[in-house]
Amino acid sequence: MAQERERGITIQSAAVTFDWKGYRVNLIDTPGHVDFTLEVERCLRVLDGAVAVFDASAGVEAQTLTVWRQADKHKIPRICFLNKMDKTGASFNYAVESIREKLKAKPLLLQLPIGEAKTFKGVVDVVSKEKLLWNSSSVDGKDFERKPLLEMSDPKLLKETTEARNALIEQVADLDDEFADLVLGEFSENFDLIPAEKLQTAIHRVTLAQTAVPVLCGSALKNKGVQPLLDAITMYLPSPEERNYEFLQWYKDDLCALAFKVLHDKQRGPLVFLRIYSGMIKPQLAIHNINGNCTERISRLLLPFADQHVEIPSLTAGNIALTVGLKHTATGDTIVSSKSSALAAARRAGREGEKKHGQNSEAERLLLAGVEIPEPVFFCTIEPPSVAKQPDLDHALKCLQREDPSLKVRLDPDSGQTVLCGMGELHIEIIHDRIKREYGLETYLGPLQVAYRETILNSVCASDTLDRTLGDKRHLVTIELEAKPIETSSVTPVIEYAEGVSEDILKASQEAIENGIHSACLQGPLLGSPIQDVAITLHSLIIHPGTSSTMISACVSRCVQKALKKADKQVLEPLMNLEVTVTRDYLSPVLADLAQRRGNIQEIQTRQDNRVVIGFVPLAEIMGYSTVLRTLTSGSATFAVELSHYEAMNPQDQSTLLNRRSGLT
Repeated sequence: MAQERERGITIQSAAVTFDWKGYRVNLIDTPGHVDFTLEVERCLRVLDGAVAVFDASAGVEAQTLTVWRQADKHKIPRICFLNKMDKTGASFNYAVESIREKLKAKPLLLQLPIGEAKTFKGVVDVVSKEKLLWNSSSVDGKDFERKPLLEMSDPKLLKETTEARNALIEQVADLDDEFADLVLGEFSENFDLIPAEKLQTAIHRVTLAQTAVPVLCGSALKNKGVQPLLDAITMYLPSPEERNYEFLQWYKDDLCALAFKVLHDKQRGPLVFLRIYSGMIKPQLAIHNINGNCTERISRLLLPFADQHVEIPSLTAGNIALTVGLKHTATGDTIVSSKSSALAAARRAGREGEKKHGQNSEAERLLLAGVEIPEPVFFCTIEPPSVAKQPDLDHALKCLQREDPSLKVRLDPDSGQTVLCGMGELHIEIIHDRIKREYGLETYLGPLQVAYRETILNSVCASDTLDRTLGDKRHLVTIELEAKPIETSSVTPVIEYAEGVSEDILKASQEAIENGIHSACLQGPLLGSPIQDVAITLHSLIIHPGTSSTMISACVSRCVQKALKKADKQVLEPLMNLEVTVTRDYLSPVLADLAQRRGNIQEIQTRQDNRVVIGFVPLAEIMGYSTVLRTLTSGSATFAVELSHYEAMNPQDQSTLLNRRSGLT
């Protein structure tokens, strides 16, 4: 994407497919920025293994923790790659230590760097005791030589490597019984004799069991260390056949795939990324979407290579495909070959389910677990350049929402604005930029208008008379009513009639009266916000014969407004439920900041090493909170908000708000 090239960051996950030494690899590059957590979530959902890339000078950063936890949740085996070994300040030992401490993982050092920062020129393969040196004149890192370490040429390096290899063997033997038997049996005298293949298979088993993570290093900018990383991926990470998915047994060899991402292409329409778990996919194939309960046809099948796509005649299980022609499929949908195949699988699952434990819903077990979508934390309004462009904007937002389920769009009924809800400022900024570039619409982002409400604090009576002659008709209405506050929360006014009001008048003009009351309560006397928690009692009503219903409504409405103006008025503001997860070190600045935002802390819980602050904060104070919170906590805290209820503002805040609205401050 143009935005990615400008900013130098990943925003959307991109897929490439390539072959390496006889293996087919489907690689997905995911973003690391906290605003695009959903991209990571939906890709981890369909992958078999992961390479976690660290900056060797920074070690484990805040977002690394988040992504690591996501991988734990999906039980993904992974390899760590310490990148930027040639950057000033890079430290192999520091980075490994931070993996051990912060991620609570056991690093298996399969490589040692030769030199660090400016002096980095290659790596030592600990398993095979070879050194790999990159040619300094080669630009793309293709030229490197592999030499065995010899006592004569590198005595110091050989000693270090032997120690590292012995430590590695002990670590693996602790975690893998089969390897431990081998080590204690044949090779207990001399670890040097253990063949590299035996050690590699043991590391493969330990990685799959997720009891430890292999660590490699290099510099991606110069392509140093990338070839051994690819070898390690094919050697230690699982192939699709080694991942055991419970649902596959019901499908036998029928097609079963999960749609995990949708992209919109100007020419081809929606492109859907599918991970194929079983069976095979071909163009012109009719498929059945279990979630949407609809049948669609795949018109073309493509293999993704970043922004180029290659058309292919078929694709088998374990691969990632790009399909053209699926109009209704969205992220998280399960795709099968036909409805009957789904029913057959359901029957198999049902029989199995009865054997194990009573019947649980068949359809549910057939659906592959979808993708959990995080709640939005950042809100702002979006306006088209003119009313005529509103349908175009709606279409653009609809397409973007389908691509990115973490973007929510809603219409605010109170202010009539289109509200964008996203994962952070950068997320919304990118969406805004994409609407401009891809859909050619100049939109305006505005701060969220807070939808206040109003109420009254005491009961008041008012009377009004309307006397008009229009043409030869006289319209005359005299009314007396009372407005009073009520305890129960009610958005619309509660309407009561006193005994003195005659039944006949009510029959004829009840609708007009109620319309008048409702329209009066849409705009309060203080801010013009809707009135709530109010009861209106009609005491007397005299209507001259021939008076039109519009006049009755107008009179009632005017009288209600009069009563509301007389009463003591109160502004109600929306309060948000807020939950902040923060480490102990940053707890006090977060609490201090919430106090400034008129926050009301309910409780502080402990969750592992973190503190969870739970409380209420006014919506008006939450603008831009995601950015402030990340700044305060160096990006380590996360938070979630949702609308809780409306609450009365205190007198100082209310007068500040009224002065600001009337332009006095």
